[in-house]
Order: sequence, then C-alpha cells, then structure tokens
Amino acid sequence: MTTEWLIRFLVSITLIEMMMATGMGVRVHDLRSIGRNSALLMRAAIANYVWVPLVTTGLLLWVGSPPLICAGFLIVATCPGAAYGPPFTAMAGGNVTAAVGLMVILAASSTVFAPLLLRLLLPLMTESHTLQVDVLSMIVMLILSQLLPLFAGLALRHYHPALAARLKPPADVVSTGLNVCVLGLIVAVRFKMLAAIRLQAYLGMLALVVASMAGAWLLGQTGSENRKAMTFTTSVRNVAVALEIATTSFPASPAVTAVLVYGLFQTLLVAAGAFVWGRLIGC
Repeated sequence: MTTEWLIRFLVSITLIEMMMATGMGVRVHDLRSIGRNSALLMRAAIANYVWVPLVTTGLLLWVGSPPLICAGFLIVATCPGAAYGPPFTAMAGGNVTAAVGLMVILAASSTVFAPLLLRLLLPLMTESHTLQVDVLSMIVMLILSQLLPLFAGLALRHYHPALAARLKPPADVVSTGLNVCVLGLIVAVRFKMLAAIRLQAYLGMLALVVASMAGAWLLGQTGSENRKAMTFTTSVRNVAVALEIATTSFPASPAVTAVLVYGLFQTLLVAAGAFVWGRLIGC
C-alpha cells in the first residue's frame, strides 16, 4: 500500500461520509423552496460556474503559474457547494435555509459542471494541451462518491427523520475526524512543497477570495435576504470534492498541494469575514 493510494482512499471515504452527513441535515422542503426561486438559482449559477472560474483563470494567466498549480486552482474554482457555506452564512446573520438549499443544489450540479468546465479550462493553462481530464469517468466518480451519498442522506432525512436526527451528530464527528486525518496526511507528505510557497502566492489567493465574495455579493439581488447566503456559499469552495478530483486525476502532484493550500486559506479567511460581518458590521 503506497502513501498516495492511502490518500486517495481516505479522500474518497471522507467525501462519501461528508455527503451522507450533509444530506441527513437537509429537509426536502427547504430544497424545494430554493429550487422554485429561479432568479436565485440563475444568479448562483453565474457566480459559481462563470464568475469564480473566470476570475481564477485570469489570475493564473496573469501570474503565469506552472501548469499543475493552475490545475489545482481550477479544480477548486469549479467545485462549489462546500459544507461550510451555511455555518458561515449563520455567522454573518444571513438566511441559513437559503444557504443550505444552495449548498446542496450546487454540490449536486457540480457533479456534471465541474468535469465539463475542467475539460474546457485546463487546456488554456498549457500550450501542449497535456492537462486533460476524462469527463465521463470523472462524472461517474462524482456520482458514486458525491451525488448518491447526498441523495441517500436526503432520503433518510425525508423518510426516517428521527433516525437521521440520531445519526447526524455522530456522522458530523466522523466527518471532522476524517478531514483531520486527510489534511494531516497530505500536509505530512507534501510538507516541503507547502513550506516553499511564496508570499506572492498568498496574495494571489487573497485576491481570488475577495473577488469571489465581491462578485457573489454584486450578483445577489439588492435588498434580498438571500444575498449573504449567496456570498458565502460562493466564496467557500468544496475542498473535499476538489481533493477527490485532484488525487484521482493528478496524483502525487503540485495540483493536490494547491487544492489543499487554497482550501485551508479560503476557509480561514472566509470564516474571519463572516465573523466580522456578523459581529462587527451587523448588516
């Protein structure tokens, strides 16, 4: 058993467990209410599948990052629907129900849109077009590891709410433990790469986070109670899914390191932004 195989295995198990736990915490009624809001869904689609990938591509081309680093950032950029979106929205005083609905819808839709976007954007990062993804196999992989566990959790919550309520807390604890194990293992294996990251890279990541939040806020409907939900579900990307794609498509490469570094950086920064927004700004 190699270290890379162990990383891929743990990432897959973590994603499956997280999606199952996420589904157990969501009511179908909440999804229906968000699904009927076509204007919100259209704005969220533009923010997550047009704006964030476009800004990421522009920053990468401007900086001139190595191809595999670019691949890692593009993978993160095309993977919305992170589980941190709703709690960050709550910290900022936003509509948590809308954030939960958007999180689930974006996570489900990324099963198809992320591979398609990567197929389109990755060749832009290298003249030789060597960075490619197998769209069909990636969609199948995400259906098995993301979509089906998510729907299984939703079904359990819908048909057996009492059982889902009992299983949800321990499932969240397991999710946390698995995430710590995955992140710790990748940090240990990629420590030299992580230590070599320059200040310029962090400034670029800061620009990407700020641009993601600003774009989502501007695309949100003025005066809507869902505006904060849109901002935070867009600005924090789904690192679990991104790691699954990176470790499968580009194992033992800087792409995995890029996903990990940006995932940690964006989570801490967006969490700080949500805290300041909710506690100090209060608007």
